[in-house]
Amino acid sequence: MTRVLASQAVLFDLDGVLTDTAAVHRRAWSALFTEFLPTVAPAAAPYTDADYFALVDGKERAAGVRCVLDSRGVRVPDGAMDDPPEAATVHGLGNRKNVRFTDIIESDGVEVFAGSLRVVDAVAAAGIPMAVVSSSRNAVLVLETAGLLDRFQVVVDGVVAGREHLAGKPAPDMFLSAATTLGVEPARTVVIEDAVSGVQAGHRGGFWVIGVDRGTGVTALRDAGADEVVADLGELLV
Repeated sequence: MTRVLASQAVLFDLDGVLTDTAAVHRRAWSALFTEFLPTVAPAAAPYTDADYFALVDGKERAAGVRCVLDSRGVRVPDGAMDDPPEAATVHGLGNRKNVRFTDIIESDGVEVFAGSLRVVDAVAAAGIPMAVVSSSRNAVLVLETAGLLDRFQVVVDGVVAGREHLAGKPAPDMFLSAATTLGVEPARTVVIEDAVSGVQAGHRGGFWVIGVDRGTGVTALRDAGADEVVADLGELLV
């Protein structure tokens, strides 16, 4: 925690770091591909949670769709971002997944990790600015539902990335954009991530990276460039 409290700013990923919405994303992705893949590749290996961690976790929605389809040798048109969820296109499938995700959020709410909330409280008490940097286009919805939106000075999410033409994780662009907005130096800023792609993005941007192992694995996070790995952010306060 010493490194965190000595930093100029702390940039948090959202799903799986602050909120337990990574589990909701896993459910939504699983529902999508368990239903869709047999219709286009009946002989392909079934979609599993291992695919989520290896191919989807931390990536922008369309990139996740492409990675899973590519892994099964399936090609569909990209389509347009406003394709209906019924469309058999990359964006249509991404929008179908998003419908499932928002339905779950609206029915079940959002759970905030207790250890993460304690760290957010400690960082706020120290007067250190914070940002959320998430590939999700639902980041603001999730933060509002969780009652966390007003805790962060900056939110760089999938909507902002699209508008400002920022490359998604594992490129460092989204983290660098948040740092620039906050007026801080990457080398003196902490990134907290649970996905390999997010850890890679923070490492490539020159940030100090703390990995949170929610199932990805300590070795995978270390190999991606994490300077420190914890199972829960509450460990930083011990």
